[in-house]
Amino acid sequence: MEMVTRMVADRPVVIFSRSTCCMSHTIKTLISGFGANPTVYELDEIQNGQQVERELQKMGCKPSVPVVFIGQQLVGGPNQVMTLQVRNQLAPLLIRAGAIWI
Repeated sequence: MEMVTRMVADRPVVIFSRSTCCMSHTIKTLISGFGANPTVYELDEIQNGQQVERELQKMGCKPSVPVVFIGQQLVGGPNQVMTLQVRNQLAPLLIRAGAIWI
């Protein structure tokens, strides 16, 4: 978890993704649509991607991508993010994290 913790430190929104994953694309599009500029780590394109993916799985992320952190807190995968969106809780979370200003 140490590596993941370092990767999300001081960043309002971090998305762990795979460049070929349609759900990853959907989540990135949703969050960017609010005006946020998430830090995106494409696990299939970074050198230590497999190690990061194992750490995410140890944190309980299944599937391992996409995984979203907002305000350095694990939000979860696409189901959790979409649930927040449907409940109108995603935008306030992004605002509190300093990712967007409204």
